[in-house]
Amino acid sequence: MRHKALVLLAMTLILATTAWAASEKILYNFNAFSGDGYYPYSALVADANGNLYGTTQSGGAGYGTAFELKLSGKTYTEVQLHVFIAGVNDGAYPEYSAMVFDKAGNLYGTTYEGGTANVGTVFELVHSGSTWTEKILHSFLGTAGKDGAYPQAGLSFDSAGNLYGTTEYGGKNDEGTVFQMTQSKGKWTYKVIHGFSGGNNGDYPVGGITPGPDGYYYGTTYYGGTTYNEGVVYRLFQARGVWVSQTVFLFNSSVGANPNSTLAIDPAGNLYGATYDGGANNLGTVFKLKRGSNDKYTESVLYSFKGGTNDGEYPYEAGVILDATGDIFGTTHYGGQYNEGTVYELKLTAGKYKEIILHVFADTASNDGYYPLAGVTLFKGNLYGTAYAGGTHGAGVAFEVTP
Repeated sequence: MRHKALVLLAMTLILATTAWAASEKILYNFNAFSGDGYYPYSALVADANGNLYGTTQSGGAGYGTAFELKLSGKTYTEVQLHVFIAGVNDGAYPEYSAMVFDKAGNLYGTTYEGGTANVGTVFELVHSGSTWTEKILHSFLGTAGKDGAYPQAGLSFDSAGNLYGTTEYGGKNDEGTVFQMTQSKGKWTYKVIHGFSGGNNGDYPVGGITPGPDGYYYGTTYYGGTTYNEGVVYRLFQARGVWVSQTVFLFNSSVGANPNSTLAIDPAGNLYGATYDGGANNLGTVFKLKRGSNDKYTESVLYSFKGGTNDGEYPYEAGVILDATGDIFGTTHYGGQYNEGTVYELKLTAGKYKEIILHVFADTASNDGYYPLAGVTLFKGNLYGTAYAGGTHGAGVAFEVTP
């Protein structure tokens, strides 16, 4: 493992849509020329002490890294937890997979390539003291074995400790899968629990799985829907030991198109997410699926992005997060004064949402990061995330935004 001192860069921008101000601080500048990881595609996850964890899509040995930003005082130091080396025994290119902790403090994630068939892996980083050891829990096989291929999203745990995830491709129809991993006596067992078939069933899941109430598991597909082919929200559940898929909502461009992120869920079981396209300006939306009687859902558009110098556009694989008051936070890939992306808040007041631009990325002006691909993590009132490009070395940054 290597340790790198961090460069701190403070920026304050006047918000475009409010008189309030939010401050951004660069926590780390990735460096493509030093053996460091670079191009962070994924979101960060925080532990109880405020240390941050994530992945880079490239760097290290050339196939990406898993890293920790270790907090001491007010300073972060990077620690490389694992360098992916590809081949049959390791993964390669962790994409938009935010890692997830188990109760013991171990981390889990996916890589887009590498493994036995070079179509991706599920990995665990086992934590013991100051040491992290990688284990490959599954190598995807693709359609040859009716297995999934090329996972983009991260993993999620249910209350029983089972892991769930998706693959963008693979399965019987090569249109993506949902898989489950169960653990017994320290051994993980892998199972494909759904294969997508297009049409109203959806195809090409890019986001992950969100466990919901009453044994339902929710997700999105980028395409699908017989009429518009602009994506679906689906749910899975078990009936007499068999996994059943139901389509919850079909997107069309007026209400959003091409959802590409994992859904968020509130305590009432309502679902929230973002679409890359569609909406009033065809620049993406934030939407809500309100849970009603008989587990039926009603969709509403909470916000349609406007783009231009004063708003974001095209939320990539960012998704959204909610705080305890119901406010919503996320990022857009483009938009803002320099068209390099934004961090936004949808503030809930009297039952209505108002957008506030918390940060406009400005590498053009100030060595800031730009083009965030993932969403943000909320920890003790501050937002943490990554931008895959920009910064001092042009290889991406980790940032903090204080609303």
